[in-house]
Amino acid sequence: MTDRLKIDIPVILPDVQDAGDSCVGRLIAELKGHVGVEDAHVAPMETGATTLCIHYDPNLIPLWRIRELAESAGAEITQRVGHLLWQMQGALHPRRARTIADRLRALPGVLEANANGAGVLSLEYDRAKTSEAAVRAELAKLDVRNVQPLAQPAPDEHAGHDHGPGEHGHSHDHGGLFGANSELVFALLCGGLLVTGFAIEKLVAGAPSWLPVALYMLAYVFGGFFTLREAIDNIRLKRFEIDTLMLVAAAGAAALGAWAEGALLLFLFSLGHALEHYAMGKARAAIEALAELAPDVASVRRDGALVELPVGELEVGDIVVVRPGERLAADGFVVAGQSSIDQAPVTGESIPVDKRPVADAEAARARPDLLDAASRVFAGTINGAGAIEIEVTRRAGESTLAKVVRLVSEAETRRSPTQRFTDRFERIFVPLVLGLAVLLLFAWVVVDEPFRDSFYRSMAVLVAASPCALAIATPSAVLSGVARAARGGVLVKGGAPLELLGSLEAIAFDKTGTLTVGEPHIRSVVPALGVTAGELMAVAVAVEELSDHPLARAIASDGRSRLEGETVPMATALRSHTGQGVSAMVDGEQVLIGKAEMFGENGFEPLSPAMEEAIAGLREAGQTSMVVRKGGRDLGAIGLMDTPRPEAAATLKKLRGLGIRRMIMISGDHQKVAESVAKEVGLDEAWGDLMPEDKVEAIRRLKAESAVAMVGDGVNDAPAMANATVGIAMGAAGSDVALETADVALMADDLSHLPFAVGLSRHTRGIIRQNLFVSLGVVALLVPATIMGLGIGPAVLLHEGSTLLVVFNALRLLAYRKEV
Repeated sequence: MTDRLKIDIPVILPDVQDAGDSCVGRLIAELKGHVGVEDAHVAPMETGATTLCIHYDPNLIPLWRIRELAESAGAEITQRVGHLLWQMQGALHPRRARTIADRLRALPGVLEANANGAGVLSLEYDRAKTSEAAVRAELAKLDVRNVQPLAQPAPDEHAGHDHGPGEHGHSHDHGGLFGANSELVFALLCGGLLVTGFAIEKLVAGAPSWLPVALYMLAYVFGGFFTLREAIDNIRLKRFEIDTLMLVAAAGAAALGAWAEGALLLFLFSLGHALEHYAMGKARAAIEALAELAPDVASVRRDGALVELPVGELEVGDIVVVRPGERLAADGFVVAGQSSIDQAPVTGESIPVDKRPVADAEAARARPDLLDAASRVFAGTINGAGAIEIEVTRRAGESTLAKVVRLVSEAETRRSPTQRFTDRFERIFVPLVLGLAVLLLFAWVVVDEPFRDSFYRSMAVLVAASPCALAIATPSAVLSGVARAARGGVLVKGGAPLELLGSLEAIAFDKTGTLTVGEPHIRSVVPALGVTAGELMAVAVAVEELSDHPLARAIASDGRSRLEGETVPMATALRSHTGQGVSAMVDGEQVLIGKAEMFGENGFEPLSPAMEEAIAGLREAGQTSMVVRKGGRDLGAIGLMDTPRPEAAATLKKLRGLGIRRMIMISGDHQKVAESVAKEVGLDEAWGDLMPEDKVEAIRRLKAESAVAMVGDGVNDAPAMANATVGIAMGAAGSDVALETADVALMADDLSHLPFAVGLSRHTRGIIRQNLFVSLGVVALLVPATIMGLGIGPAVLLHEGSTLLVVFNALRLLAYRKEV
């Protein structure tokens, strides 16, 4: 049965006076659209804050994603709900990680706990009911010590100090006698004792009979040490797992006097575990490599001198000097020098990007989120042949690279749908295996054979039926897939988006900034009768300079070259009319600038026939049209056009080749404009004239037919993305909102990275299917074979071989090639 949780999170909605505010509505719409969120509503509190009450399924959406989505919608989550993201003692076996998470989840006050084979622990807790110290104490009982915080976006009282990419919190003291290699050393000692005992028993004439048995017993100690610890933890949780089955089989072999076979079982099982840890560590190393991209020190101008400082001491506003060939230490913008920068470590772009200084440092400092890509730089990228100076806009722990490392590490703790299914299957299957073994104990009653033979067969079946490979089949593939995606400039937030992305047959695209470049320019100016083009543009520029909408920025920048000597008046009291346009006051009169559909509704007078005719002409030409009205007089219309992305047509062709059957463009622009762009990029379907709420409804309609992804910028498209099966944001590097709202984030502002993400996801699904076939197939083969007489030794050899096979099969994902 799936548990549903209800949680009240105190949030602060800045500048919101009541729960009926549109910001609250947007917050609820974004949350309720996500898979796993059953209901979301708010209620004001006496303190002035707002309580966000969410009913959700933690198996489908984690609390940290809810936190992200709430914050991206403008809410500031208060500190009652604590969040921990820790690195435990290196790579773990997925079953061990699951046991740790289950034990922590049972603590009072712990809302969610998840761990993975890479040793990452993600935990949410209620500060009023428990504390970080209580969590550490419980981990100590599980022999998990010296955990360290992973990279955090900002310092936080519950997570220790923050770690930037250059100051990682990875523990290298793993608590065992031989450190990180304890399990491998124990397994090899077990094997050595087994071989020695066997050699004495078979080759040394006259050796005391107790000596080989003593060596086998010692082999049991080393081979069963870690397995026994895991079994005890599981019994405390009232759960039978694979480790328990192996111990029962080994104990059964000892009871029969087959010490050598029991020791062989424990040797191969513990060796398999140790090798699995090594393999899982390879996937973890791919993420650690990301964290180590940023340098440890930076050359900074301080008080007129150039000094070397640790990256953790960099402050916003510092000027960092980057020499040719050096890695950049921080996010920021170029203030001096020109160079080309290899951004592949962060964005996955294969070609270095030319960088130049910002035209206006003050403006860049005031609005770093609107920085031009030609001046924006990221920590961890590599400078080319020119020396540059950058101004820091984010501290080390808040850089794009640090956020990616944190988000990927956190995402890897999330179980995919297949993994949840295999977990449930295991918990049913293991007791059935125990039942079958007990039944076979009494085979001697029916079959004419000694009890010893029936007992031996029962133990062999226990080994054969243990679904070890099944336990690791999916998590190893997800870990490798998420790590490979991150290395290619694609952030995938967990196993669920990874699997779902690979199952898609339909994708919806936003138009502006997704299929088009996102830099519209004025193509036509149509003044009304008696109005000059200069007068029209002066009023339009005055109002649009107050807005940061892409169309507004285009009018403000291009419009100045069309003023014809007119002076730009002062505009005040800007107000946005979502999806339609803006209004402001100029010279004491109201100015409206927006789509033709804005007029004739909400109390605004309809357009004049002449203006309607002008708008129709602009739309026929495929231009986005904006009407300008001052007071009660239409001043004219402005036609803008955005150019399709050069890579759009080729990208859509690749997606079709990957099996995406249906691709739709959804746009707030007029239907004819949408159709014009769709035709140019090679799309068959274009849905225009859509308000933000219409886009949400369009996605819901598509989703009712089949799984659908929504591709947008992650900001204006957030509600539609939230309602899609998978939300995909483009150009997420440097955009906190895009990183937070998306299930999948393409770090580069490049549509051609989408086929890589879809192809990798499809390949991951294929690897998972292969692993499930191998793991279940071996069980199906071995169970009847052991019933028919196959011994414990061959059974455990095939059993552990299949487990290693699925792990190394999953590691192939790390070598998945990205098409150029």
